Amino acid sequence: MKKFFRENGILLLIAAVLLSVLITLCSNLFSSGVDPLGSLLNTIATPVRGGISAVANWVEGVYDYIFHYDQMEDELTQLRRRVAEMEDRLRQAQYESEENQRLRQLLELREQRRDFVFESAQVNAHGTKGWDDTLTLSKGSNCGIEVGDCVITETGVLVGIVSQVGLNWSTVDTVLSPNTELGGQTVRTGLAGVLSGELDLMQQGLLKLGYLPIDHGLVEGDEIVTSGRGGIYPSGLVVGTVTQTGTDEAGLSGYALVEPAARLDKLVQVFVIKQFDIVE
Repeated sequence: MKKFFRENGILLLIAAVLLSVLITLCSNLFSSGVDPLGSLLNTIATPVRGGISAVANWVEGVYDYIFHYDQMEDELTQLRRRVAEMEDRLRQAQYESEENQRLRQLLELREQRRDFVFESAQVNAHGTKGWDDTLTLSKGSNCGIEVGDCVITETGVLVGIVSQVGLNWSTVDTVLSPNTELGGQTVRTGLAGVLSGELDLMQQGLLKLGYLPIDHGLVEGDEIVTSGRGGIYPSGLVVGTVTQTGTDEAGLSGYALVEPAARLDKLVQVFVIKQFDIVE
């Protein structure tokens, strides 16, 4: 259609004009008298002239539109490109704002825990099969990261423990991983137990604080932190909150199910604790 009007638009317009002129001449020729033929031609010519005028205007409009279509298409392409560039800038600005917020919170944590030596790292990959049991980080042994180092968020929330280290990468077993085991305690009472991940709990997004006395007194909402006992991991790192309590199958000890405070599926940047003061 576009090619047809480009090649024949002027011809159609000329034909419409000539036809209009022809009908007008015939009408004038036969309308000088009052004979029936002249009257009939005038009757026919009047609506035809209006129709031809409308067609001529339409052809002219379509012809003008087609010859301006390429220009409008180019302008639309440029507009889309500008919108894409603005969206990229907005995403970058948002990322930088979030990173600045993380760094501000990390500075606050540094003030509280001056003994910590951090290494910032990007999260390059999450666990397979949709489980949050492992993370792959962008830093490794070339930055002083070692197996057993704790990994936290900018607010001091425990993410997991480094389990493998390469030259420029490392793998973290998160707090949900069945490989994770460390001391934990409640903030409210100071009661201590062992934090561990289990396969069935991992699928529910939970871990366990076990080896508690039967009358532990824990309630839903109690905050759990690392105990630091044994000097392997720092104390006072927030792990999560109690969602449920129970007794083991043998009825010899109690336990609490804990929901992690870290949003493991949303992490983009974490901080590895390379050094800390041991507090017994």
